Amino acid sequence: MEKEKWTKKLNRVFQKIMSYLMIILGALLASFSVACILLPNDAIDYGTAGVAIIISKLTGINLSLTVLAVFLPFLAAGVLILGRGFAFKAAVGTAVYTVGLEFFEKIPFTLNTEHFLAVAFGGALLGVGLSLILRNGGCIDGSEIFANIFVKLLSDKTGKNFSMTSILIVFNAGVYIAVFLLLNRNSALLSLLVYVVATIIIDHFTDRFEAIKQVTIITKEADELVAAIKKDLRKTCTIMDSYGAIAGENKTIICYVNYFELTKMREIIAKHKGLFTTVTTIDEIIK
Repeated sequence: MEKEKWTKKLNRVFQKIMSYLMIILGALLASFSVACILLPNDAIDYGTAGVAIIISKLTGINLSLTVLAVFLPFLAAGVLILGRGFAFKAAVGTAVYTVGLEFFEKIPFTLNTEHFLAVAFGGALLGVGLSLILRNGGCIDGSEIFANIFVKLLSDKTGKNFSMTSILIVFNAGVYIAVFLLLNRNSALLSLLVYVVATIIIDHFTDRFEAIKQVTIITKEADELVAAIKKDLRKTCTIMDSYGAIAGENKTIICYVNYFELTKMREIIAKHKGLFTTVTTIDEIIK
């Protein structure tokens, strides 16, 4: 029994280490894409990184410092609303991303191809990097934190679940309008291509991270688990009686969370034994 506990503990530690390594790798891929492919081809990143790039181009301030300065207020808000676990992973990803920008900007790298192909490739590489970060509970973009906080506050106030999609679209539309007006139209169009390609890659690898997630848990002991979900996530649950052909009488718990809350949900579930859990992407909830 003691050996089994140690094995599970080692597995959790290994998974934690791997999640941080994947976040670091993703941040390096994202920073390489932005510094060595997108910026040299007149395209920019989206979200708060895009805002920082616009500021850097207009003022001449160091890019990595601008990215960090723009992101820090969102990170601080993330600590208060989303918890320290999420914020620490976001901080690690952002630190690696900003250092990566500073490092890769100094590397002489040329992609000898057309702007369109270079930007498409850069957007795909950026999407892969961001997918690795998001899949492992991290974040390097303040717009995602802003959308998550806005949705969380709205959900807490109304009792309804909302998707982050519309908020992210409005935020990034504002970024591209700013690029169009303050920089040039070609840069705006190429940057829009980056957003489209990166989003397709992210949706493929993260199962549409901006959508609502339905977590279904089958257990014999529901009360303690539901109490933990209410305390740590401030979420209500639906509890139903169910019956398994082998296990017999059970309780089925259904809870709706967003992508960033899913990491915390996994941590709660890991502390309880004898659970069967599935996660489903929900396009819309009608009430």
